Amino acid sequence: MTDAETLAERVRTGELRLHELEEHADHDTAAAARRVLLEAETDADLETVGDYAFDAEVADSAIENMIGAAQVPMGVAGPVTVDGGAANGQYRLPLATSEGALLASVNRGLSVIESAGGASARVTKNGMTRAPVFRVEGVVQAAETVEWVGENLEALREAAESTTSHGELLDVEPYVVGDSVFLRFAYDTKDAMGMNMATIATGEACSVVEEHTPASLVALSGNLCSDKKPAAINAVEGRGRSVTADVVIPGEVVEERLHTTADAIAEANTRKNLIGSAKAGSLGFNAHAANVVGAAFLATGQDEAQVVEGANAITTMDARPSEDENGSSDLYASVSLASLEVGTVGGGTKLPTQSEALDVLGLRGGGDPAGSNADALAEVIAVGALAGELSLLAALASRHLASAHADLGR
Repeated sequence: MTDAETLAERVRTGELRLHELEEHADHDTAAAARRVLLEAETDADLETVGDYAFDAEVADSAIENMIGAAQVPMGVAGPVTVDGGAANGQYRLPLATSEGALLASVNRGLSVIESAGGASARVTKNGMTRAPVFRVEGVVQAAETVEWVGENLEALREAAESTTSHGELLDVEPYVVGDSVFLRFAYDTKDAMGMNMATIATGEACSVVEEHTPASLVALSGNLCSDKKPAAINAVEGRGRSVTADVVIPGEVVEERLHTTADAIAEANTRKNLIGSAKAGSLGFNAHAANVVGAAFLATGQDEAQVVEGANAITTMDARPSEDENGSSDLYASVSLASLEVGTVGGGTKLPTQSEALDVLGLRGGGDPAGSNADALAEVIAVGALAGELSLLAALASRHLASAHADLGR
């Protein structure tokens, strides 16, 4: 028997547990042993799952009970010129997806944006949050806790920042609900997405709160953060990076390239993205921002579950008088993503495929100054989302959506 088969047999007999295999063999052999087990227990053939291009040990911090890799097709859109606070120049955006026509649509939008001279983008707010919940006896003790926190931010900052060489505590916002006190900590996590950093730092700060107030910690995360769930607080206050991208498309470009008018696109946006979303009670007032955010997250190693927050976006479109008095109205287009949680260091960004995608962007690793690479990534993704919004709304306004999918065989 091979080493993998031997390991699999030891699991079958109960001598080893599935998660212990890396203690008895290298990571690739451990993954192979799990595939042997699964193939014996099911009708699955895991040859393709086991055909991955990196050393399994590299993924040790990203996965448990590894059997191989899920390979998602990756394409590239662009180039597009981005005038950002951190991003500056031409970028090609890697996107990983299984949705046919998405890359073509985003690429069309980026091409139109490029023909207009590129897009502007800015990160307007930055702060990864963690919000623990404490128990108190009642509102008197809650008020006492809130008062102490307000007067001792420096003590909390010292405790939180003692756990990290990079993160900075920006603010602590208290919320009281009966005998529950929530403290929403916000951090500048530089080029890391920073969820783990914020959690560890907040845990240290919570010990100080418990020591000096009547509050008792119930849960380090009280869901007011709010992580990986639709939440109005993220839409209003932001989480991670709040970023906006915009562009003005000349009227003649709208007509020649998008086969519609600025007025038609603006009306489609108002009736679909604004009125339709409001009627639906949606937190996202956009066409499909999550499509680009999700594909960019998979390609560049972000936490894919945080696409929930990344879809917290508002798209605006407005017809403006053209500089050419005889021309058609120009189109102002923007997308504002309230809570885009991205990083260029740590987590899945260390995986080989995702590192290569970040290399395509020129944004792998820490930036100079710290945080600039993650800011630039947020700005480029925002421009990609803007392109996706522009392309889809134009397809709807020109009634070409169905025919475009039919033409591409999707």
